[in-house]
This record gives sequence, structure tokens and C-alpha cells, in this order.
Amino acid sequence: MTVTAIVGANWGDEGKGKLTDALAARSAYVVRYQGGSNAGHTIINGYGKFALHMLPSGVFHPGITNVIGPGAALDIDMLLKEHGELLARGVPEPRIRISERAQVVLPIHRLLDELEEERLGAKGFGSTKRGIAPFYADKYAKLGVQVADLYEEEQLLQRLEQSLAAKNVLLEQLYSRAPIQAEELLPELLVQAEKLRPYVCDTSRLLHDAYRNGEEILLEGQLGALRDPDHGIYPYSTSSSTLAGFAPVGAGLPPYAITRIIAVVKAYSSCVGAGPFVCELFGEEADQLRRLGGDAGEFGALTGRPRRMGWFDAVASRYGCMLQGATEIALTNLDVLGYLDEIPVCVAYEMDGQMIKDSFPVTAKLGLAKPILERLPGWRCDISGVRSFDQLPEAAQRYVRFVEEATSVRVGSVSVGPKREQLIML
Repeated sequence: MTVTAIVGANWGDEGKGKLTDALAARSAYVVRYQGGSNAGHTIINGYGKFALHMLPSGVFHPGITNVIGPGAALDIDMLLKEHGELLARGVPEPRIRISERAQVVLPIHRLLDELEEERLGAKGFGSTKRGIAPFYADKYAKLGVQVADLYEEEQLLQRLEQSLAAKNVLLEQLYSRAPIQAEELLPELLVQAEKLRPYVCDTSRLLHDAYRNGEEILLEGQLGALRDPDHGIYPYSTSSSTLAGFAPVGAGLPPYAITRIIAVVKAYSSCVGAGPFVCELFGEEADQLRRLGGDAGEFGALTGRPRRMGWFDAVASRYGCMLQGATEIALTNLDVLGYLDEIPVCVAYEMDGQMIKDSFPVTAKLGLAKPILERLPGWRCDISGVRSFDQLPEAAQRYVRFVEEATSVRVGSVSVGPKREQLIML
């Protein structure tokens, strides 16, 4: 019996979806416990290439139950859209369960997110404009709409009216937009509610029963440790906790349930969005790494924006693994580095004349940090066909051991390509 959390050690974009898809074959449940449709997990399998934003990454395995937990931001539009696309491309009907306590991302959340990012202009936070910050603001201000509210029309109308009261002042006075009436949102929500009805249940009870019965459960995190609002590069963070410590809360499991925490670490660094990025590369050096990265280059799965690129950052990765409480690392995209004679890695930061290795600076000081680089030997060959650690070139094995030493966490698996079978278990 194992409850495993799969989480990101860095800025997101580490390859969590692929790992979840691969490990789901041996699980009974895959759970989304935080975040919404503001990030994408790219998965390549026998059905093709998919970018999932709302559905859990276990939907390609028949018989697995895919759960949207109460801690997630449920974007109904995106969920229904993705579900329809899966069926249209030949994926069997997935088994989906949605918590009756999950809260719903409303059109007003997306609108406010877009308007605020436009207002901020160059000072914006790089929002995906999926309504996540306004959604979580409403949730903790007790103005949100739970899935269960969708089936009580009178109560739903009251919740919408309460939520819109202050927002309409903002729309008119700050953004010069017309106010929105609750009655305008009601019809579409009621239609969506009927489409969701077959999937809605008490998922906390479902998962507690599964846990007691010894069934395998995967908890799928979104983004990475450095996007956590408490411990990350705030305010360039997301609005929900990205840490494994939040996973039992957002899923509805007891805190002692998780026994395995896999921190996904990319063999180099990448991120989408604004904020400090100490190891960032520019120009042709960044373009080359971006073009070679992943199956179709390093571009955001949701936005299509070019990802910012950098070398492996030992300071950030060590900090991220510590925050996640990682019991092991899944190292992804190792094959991408095969074009280099030597591979630069950031082993420390230089800041105010001091070398920093064992702590990660707060955002206010992070912009002053400069990377201290070392170079490891490259292997200059294609390793995408390798299926065991012993078959990797010596230099590639050394790179994996370097990551272990830099983070003080053992590497449990290595990805050498985007497909399920390109995962080496150590």
C-alpha cells in the first residue's frame, strides 16, 4: 500500500505529467489536489500527444479512477473540453470523480485575471489569465461557489450575488467595464452542473476507503516548489500551495498517508512567467536548448510562450527538494543535454561577495544573486534508446550522481525521452 505524491522541485514544467502517466499503470487512483487549468502536463503515449490542464494524468489508463479533489480549482469549461477531446481521439471513457466540495472557477475570475494583468502591463506577474488568483482570493474570502452549490439554484444565485457585489465596483471604477449580474451567469452554470452530475461525489470518503483497503494512490501536483506562495519566489508564485505537505489536505486524506514523495527535477532549468531566474540563459545559447528540449521544444503547454531557459541550478533544486520532503528524485530530459561537449551546472550563488550554497535567498535579494558555474563532461551521443542505467555513457551516469550529491536525495528514475517506455528505473 502506497500513497505517492508527485511534485515539482523547481518552477514547474519539470515533466510531472509524463511521470504520473507512467506510474499510473500500477495505481488505482490519480488525484489532482491543487491548482486549476493554469498549467499543462504534456503526455505522449499510444493515443498521441496531449496537454492536460484540468484532468488528472491517469485518464489514459482504463480502470483507474481520476479524482479532482476539494483543494483544486475546478475549471468546468476546460474539463469538459479536454474530456471531449480525449474521446474524439480514441481514448476510452475515463473514470472521473469530482469532489462535491471543490470550488468552481467562474467567468468573472478569468475576466478579472485578464483585466488586472493588462492593467499592470510590464509590471505583471506573467499570469496565464485562467482566473486562478481571483478564484483563490474568493475561496479564502468565503465568496466561492462549491460544486454542491450548483445543484441548489436559489443558494447558487445568492452565492453569485455575494461574490459579484464587490467585483462590480472594481469592474466599473477600476477597469471601466459594465457590471455583471448574477442572473447572467446562472443558466450556463446550471447546464454545466448537469454535465458534471455523473462524476460528483464525496471524494474524501472515496479516497479514505481506498487508503484503508490498501489501494495505490497517486497525488499529482501542479507547478513546482518555487511557485509556492509561502516558500517560493513570491509574488511571482501561484495562489495555492505546490508542496507535498498540502497534498493530503487538498486530496482529503490523513496527513500520515503519504509515504513516498517523488520530486521531479529537470536535467536543466526552465520556467514560464515572470520573476527572478538566477541561471537564465539568453540569445543563441538559450534558443538551442529551448529547441532541443522535450518532444517539441520548451514552450508552455497552455500559453505556447517560449520557456525561459537555464542550466541545472543546484541551489534551487536542493531547496525545492527540501521543501517537498522528497524521498526520491525523478530526473527528466537527460537526453536533451547530449549535444554538449561540456555541461555547465550552477553549484552556488555569489551575492554581496559571499558564496551561497545551502540556502535559497528571498525574492527581494534573489535579483542580486549570480550563478557560480562548474562544468561536467558531456557524452555527445543519443541516449534516447537506453533502457537501463548501466547502459548510459559514463558521463551521463556521472551527471545523475552529481544531481544526487547536489540535492542529497537519491535519483529513483531517469527520463531519456517523452514516451512512457523512455523511463529508466534505478
